[in-house]
Amino acid sequence: MTNGRPATMAMNGMIASPHYLASQAGLRVLRDGGNAVDAAVAANAVLTVVMPDNCSIGGDAFFQIWDPRTGTSVGLNGSGRAPSGLSIESVSAAGHEVMPERGPLTVTVPGTVDAWQQALDAYGTRELGPLLQDAIDYASEGFPVTPHLNAAITLAANMLGADPAARRQFLHEDKPVARGTILRQPALATTLRTIAREGAEAFYRGVVGERIVRSLNTWGSPISMDDLAEHTSTWVQPISTMYRGLKVQELPPNTQGVTALQMLNMASGWDPARWDVNSAEQIHHFVESKKLAFRDRDQYISDPEFVDIPVERLTSIDYAHELRSKIDSEKAAVEDSVSPGAGDTVYLCAFDSNGMAVSLIQSVFRGFGSGIVAEGTGILLQNRGASFTMDDSAANSLQPRKRSMHTLIPGLALKDDFPWLVFGCMGAHGQAQTHLQLVSKIVDYGFNPQEAIESPRWVAGPDAQDDPQHLLRVEPEIGEDVVSALSEKGHEVRVTVPFSSAMGHAQAIHVDRENGVLIGGADPRANGYALGW
Repeated sequence: MTNGRPATMAMNGMIASPHYLASQAGLRVLRDGGNAVDAAVAANAVLTVVMPDNCSIGGDAFFQIWDPRTGTSVGLNGSGRAPSGLSIESVSAAGHEVMPERGPLTVTVPGTVDAWQQALDAYGTRELGPLLQDAIDYASEGFPVTPHLNAAITLAANMLGADPAARRQFLHEDKPVARGTILRQPALATTLRTIAREGAEAFYRGVVGERIVRSLNTWGSPISMDDLAEHTSTWVQPISTMYRGLKVQELPPNTQGVTALQMLNMASGWDPARWDVNSAEQIHHFVESKKLAFRDRDQYISDPEFVDIPVERLTSIDYAHELRSKIDSEKAAVEDSVSPGAGDTVYLCAFDSNGMAVSLIQSVFRGFGSGIVAEGTGILLQNRGASFTMDDSAANSLQPRKRSMHTLIPGLALKDDFPWLVFGCMGAHGQAQTHLQLVSKIVDYGFNPQEAIESPRWVAGPDAQDDPQHLLRVEPEIGEDVVSALSEKGHEVRVTVPFSSAMGHAQAIHVDRENGVLIGGADPRANGYALGW
């Protein structure tokens, strides 16, 4: 296919992220002799400064790492838990019948800084402090506001204006910072310097944590210093399935990695290549598989420390065959009680000269998270708690010290037990759907990562509360004939603008071992670039 920019090709190392300044920071680390974990942390830190609508050190992070020394993969779950004082009863007492979407009661313990520290301690070659320097510089000296960020701030201006600290940080004279102007975040720079000097300890047991707790308590959150001090990320074993000879790996619950694998398992029983890419037949079958996988996700996926999740059965080929038999090739199934899926996240990937691969995803959940910036810190706090339900019989019910179901999934595919594709995408409930589309386009149709990323995409499911339950959003390049055919099958199709941010933004690196070449792609739906050397 013809795409807007060529795939990036290099031999020694590569990083792909949704912002060029972050990609540059990661590339500097790689060229200076740092490994893929070092580069990923440096790039992620910059993203928390230059894409504050999508991520923050007040959010969560997940890693999938392939270690060439052992020839094995590990996952790091850096998601935070609900405060010990937060429960269905306490939220009800505050006047809510359902979980609020924003505000202090949606803030869970931020897991990112601990995840950075643990990943570096186990696999890095650099200390955290030096890796934060680019992020500190962009927070202190500023960076040019992109059209993407200006639009996000404009959309969230009323929410941000309601919090004095957020208003000072993102609104100039009560107006969104204009595109092309310089955004400085001095309080955030001070916080990053403190973390660079004192490590994660400052965030969870020191002055930074104290300011977070004091600020949130003022807003009415029950979070305590004990909640922060007791937090730890969790090392996990990736789960996997086979797709056309590739071992595709995702992270286990509390993430929706199970869901992505279920969709791939169903697709493996068809031959998508016999359909034209993005044809009505292909999209219909993939969307119907999404509906079945998401039904299971919403029934089972949550914190495995609180609920028993039948991961092995859900990801089995026999179960995929059972699900696939329920799909009507000519008619869209009707879904009930589908939750809105809007979300804001960043995904990046890195590969170094020693063969280490890192797939990293980080988020504040919805755009600008809770809408609260902890006073005196510059830290925007996530609203991940909004994904809990107040139905105490549900797997994902709110409970003290519980991790919610997480949409974040960093992907990795192996061929002959070596990284072949490092990939992922932001986009909340769209992530598992995009994983399927990326893998299929690269494996079934022979697209390179940039072609697969730029190829028009679809996402099924509502984005906002007033959206129809069975919404199917497609980008216009898919074509009027396909839209018409999907509508005839019963899909409620909505055509987006080209390169819509509603489709999420993806990054990927293909490792071509035969030729000794890394081939990277980054998404023009954000400000992404894949850079290598």
